[in-house]
Amino acid sequence: MLAIVPAHEQSFVEDMKQFDFPESRSLKLKLVMGYDKHRLVTPGTSSSDLALFGFRHLFERGLVAPDSLDGLVVVTQSPDYFMPPTSSVIQGELGLKQDMFCLDLNQGCAGFVVGLAQAFMMLGLDSVRRVALVNVDILSRKVSTKDRNSYPLIGDAASITIVERGGEEPVFANLKMDGTRREALIIPAGGFKLPSSPETAKLEDVGDGNLRARDNLKMDGTAVFNFVQVEVPPMIDDLLSFAGASAADVDWFLFHQPNKFMLQKLCDKMKVPYAKMPSNVVERFGNSSGVTIPLVTVANLARELTERTFRVCFAGFGVGLTWGSMLARTGGWRFCELVGYGN
Repeated sequence: MLAIVPAHEQSFVEDMKQFDFPESRSLKLKLVMGYDKHRLVTPGTSSSDLALFGFRHLFERGLVAPDSLDGLVVVTQSPDYFMPPTSSVIQGELGLKQDMFCLDLNQGCAGFVVGLAQAFMMLGLDSVRRVALVNVDILSRKVSTKDRNSYPLIGDAASITIVERGGEEPVFANLKMDGTRREALIIPAGGFKLPSSPETAKLEDVGDGNLRARDNLKMDGTAVFNFVQVEVPPMIDDLLSFAGASAADVDWFLFHQPNKFMLQKLCDKMKVPYAKMPSNVVERFGNSSGVTIPLVTVANLARELTERTFRVCFAGFGVGLTWGSMLARTGGWRFCELVGYGN
């Protein structure tokens, strides 16, 4: 597993200076929610740029052979184009073999789990022995800098996870979706339903001093918080029950990273020690949607996962609304690292 983050870093304290918001309340938010810094792409950077940088890092160091990849799954909500797929862009730029599967998935916060499930399904084909799963989002380009509820939180990042055959340990997973609640996390304009126009680009006062256009990310924070607290614990209970395991059998709960407060509340509800569910990604990199699961993994367990195996529970939850989880024994990896793009 490789995570790629932009070199450009902004601090929460500096972000909050552009809002008419008491400094004391900003500092309280920083402490409770786990805000500090976030990594953002510079203008002109695309999702494929981050992914290509990561692949070249792996190829140049001999960690992955380009011709060994039989499948490429790209999970993103910020594609380079409407068409062609970003997976085709990456395959072409790297000169990968033509005899391979390339697939884009439009998924967000649960995208790592969804992507892993797709990669495992590809491995069920006799001709596929190794799949590269790319998770990448650069949603800072779709968030209003005048929206205090979203801008200081969002981050940009990419990850590459190599999934291959081997081992006899079973992998357990579940996935749930509820499109009736899709408007809790949405970019209203920009697709064919509501094409971008000068009107959709106009900033509007959405209350509490926040300005946002319909071209920007819109998040109902209360709805998302309630969704996570209500839906995620029973999902994990069902997963563990199906696997014949308990929370005590799990070494690490590597979950999507919306903010520290939400994850600690999840721990309380699930009766899981905080130490088993790291929640330090937002304070270091920001919330990069589905990439936060690889980020929390490499940022906390880089050395451990190359030296031994663990029983790990991955879980993602958010836009869709979608929530999914996976339980697997994994480790002994050839690489598990974090690199900076644009250094």
